[in-house]
Amino acid sequence: MARAEDDTWDITESVGATALGVAAGRAAETDSDNPLIRDPFAQMFLDVVGDRIPNLYARGEDLPPELVELDPRIGERMAAMRGYIASRTLFFDQFFLSAAKDGVRQSVILAAGLDARAWRLEWPAGSVVYELDQPKVLEFKVATLESHGATALTTHVGVPVDLRHDWPAALQASGFDSALPTAWSAEGLLPYLTAEAQDVLLERIASLSAPGSRVAVEDFTHEFFSAESFARREEQMQRYRAAAAKLGRTDIPESGNLLYEESRTQVVDWLAAHGWEAAGIDARDLMARNDRHVPTDIEDATPQSIFVEGMLPVQSRVTR
Repeated sequence: MARAEDDTWDITESVGATALGVAAGRAAETDSDNPLIRDPFAQMFLDVVGDRIPNLYARGEDLPPELVELDPRIGERMAAMRGYIASRTLFFDQFFLSAAKDGVRQSVILAAGLDARAWRLEWPAGSVVYELDQPKVLEFKVATLESHGATALTTHVGVPVDLRHDWPAALQASGFDSALPTAWSAEGLLPYLTAEAQDVLLERIASLSAPGSRVAVEDFTHEFFSAESFARREEQMQRYRAAAAKLGRTDIPESGNLLYEESRTQVVDWLAAHGWEAAGIDARDLMARNDRHVPTDIEDATPQSIFVEGMLPVQSRVTR
């Protein structure tokens, strides 16, 4: 499904389906021998939608021979991606808990997807977590959690809105207070925005941030957005789709068509230019810190990304 300016999606299609793939990675990590993170809700979402391709994360060595024949190292690729998802999840978990420990009680998760942080992290009393995403995605998540008797561990406010639209108005109408320090996150989001929309997103975050606010972003390198990198990833996905078709499966999305192949400003540079103190760590360095490694001779086993944290100094406030 190619992207359009005002496209929408359910949880099993387009960008929504990628949330299921990430949930599958968290479920597999949770079920592993030495998990970095624990997400008891991830498997719930997979069970609701039934047997889908993303569940291959959890199948370990028991991979279909059609896929192994296509790529003898597919098991290593999936292990690397599971380590990436686990490290990414831990990075944002620690970001929110650190901000909360330092007194930040208002958190905003942009493109929340299916990670139920309001249900699984130990938030201090008085914390409020705002989750923004497509209406159908939030509806699916909350309905699934409620049907399983799950209760949020803090105040949770879902804000059903397309992040390409006027989400600041929707957020403020839901009770968000821009006078309070906020912890913001943008995880797995930026490649699904145009370069212009990415800048608008960052400008809106800055305009709503009181001094002492923090932000964590999964950014992507210039190489990730290059035409060559896109072509390699799409060629690989075409092979997987061909193998999946032999298994009677046609539900692997054309991932390249979901992303915007545009050069853009690196988030660390953008934040620094707008008064934030910011630093980033390369994805492979982050994974190595967590004892999760990527084979050096496998190309594109994990995204070429940088995990960024920024803080707005207490004496400052950024305006648009």
